[in-house]
Amino acid sequence: MTDIADVLLVHGGTPLEGEIRVRGAKNLVPKAMVAALLGSEPSRLLGVPEIRDVRVVRGLLQLHGVTVESGEAPGELVLDPRRVESANVADIDAHAGSSRIPILFCGPLLHRLGHAFIPGLGGCDIGGRPIDFHFDVLRKFGATIEKRADGQYLEAPQRLRGCRIRLPYPSVGSTEQVLLTAVLAEGVTELTNAAVEPEIEDLICVLQKMGAIISLDTDRTIRITGVDSLGGYVHRAIPDRLEAASWASAALATEGDIYVRGAQQRSMMTFLNTYRRVGGAFEIDDEGIRFWHPGGPLNAIALETDVHPGFQTDWQQPLVVALTQASGLSIVHETVYESRLGFTEALNQMGGHIQLYRECLGGSACRFGQRNFLHSAVVSGPTKLQGADLVIPDLRGGFSYLIAALAAQGTSRVHGISLINRGYENFLAKLQGLGADIELPSLPGSPPAAVA
Repeated sequence: MTDIADVLLVHGGTPLEGEIRVRGAKNLVPKAMVAALLGSEPSRLLGVPEIRDVRVVRGLLQLHGVTVESGEAPGELVLDPRRVESANVADIDAHAGSSRIPILFCGPLLHRLGHAFIPGLGGCDIGGRPIDFHFDVLRKFGATIEKRADGQYLEAPQRLRGCRIRLPYPSVGSTEQVLLTAVLAEGVTELTNAAVEPEIEDLICVLQKMGAIISLDTDRTIRITGVDSLGGYVHRAIPDRLEAASWASAALATEGDIYVRGAQQRSMMTFLNTYRRVGGAFEIDDEGIRFWHPGGPLNAIALETDVHPGFQTDWQQPLVVALTQASGLSIVHETVYESRLGFTEALNQMGGHIQLYRECLGGSACRFGQRNFLHSAVVSGPTKLQGADLVIPDLRGGFSYLIAALAAQGTSRVHGISLINRGYENFLAKLQGLGADIELPSLPGSPPAAVA
């Protein structure tokens, strides 16, 4: 049974208008916090959003003896790793299932303590993201790994050693694992077919500030020369381009007008081109980007997700909601996560016309084409969406359901809204500030509660 506190009533049909702010990227901030564990001095991280992934990593760091305190400025964390210690297995296990980030603690803990324990991992159910490759990489560096009933126990009998690694796919998580392990390993590590997302580059900047030696070539090759020790850093996290794009899609789907303070053009260029093709309008200044629906029909498009610098998979789900309002047939080919289009079933229940296919409907074949996954979609529009009962499946799909509910006629009950807190800071207050008609359901016999 769903907790009533985890349900949101959304009365749709009102355009979202106003201003919101995005702070540091969910896909960078928790990893930069982990990087502080490598240092011999305190670090200061600026622009930290109040999201669940940050709370999870903060708790894990504190379990290992790292002091984490709020700084003088809003969104500032001061992390002091000078008293790193082993954590109680039961305490670590309490975080199992809440995040996949614990896997990135492996390298830093092996360097600092000589051992690490990693519990079972959670995260969004959007397709296979196997952790075996993380462990294979750590073995190449010289770690030994013992599988136990409650997780994985790792040891580094000697100093970890640099190695050559080629990723079968430019995975962000695997690239982060190599970076966080290689910087203190003996010798040179060469990583080919690496992920090169802006958040990866920002993590490299963090590590370089700490004293690491890292080069990034244009052919997706990263070379890391291990050093004997690292210091602290002072760093302002790159703004969250994925959250910014979600609000942009919300403006488009609800025929609204949203200024996203903190959004940056450089990291969103591919999205902005696609947004313009669909018929959305935007205006860029030094402080952010304004996104709005200029009126008239939206355009159907062909869209294919890819790793950076392609169209990011996290941009896809919110934009698909807007595509239900475009005239004609839009084709979406998802090449990053094989199960990411499952969220469209709920959109069809709301009145959308979306058909899924196992074939590659994009410009090129992808690794899912012969594996029986429903990874392509044809969206027929425009269609009038109607309010419905919705159960949030994952982070981006969950925000997409909110967008659909806001664009729909009538009232929707959205279940599982706490999952959105993983990556969207104060999203309920932001929605209310944009004029959304939302409320938390009340207990029997009580009037509905307004959103705080």
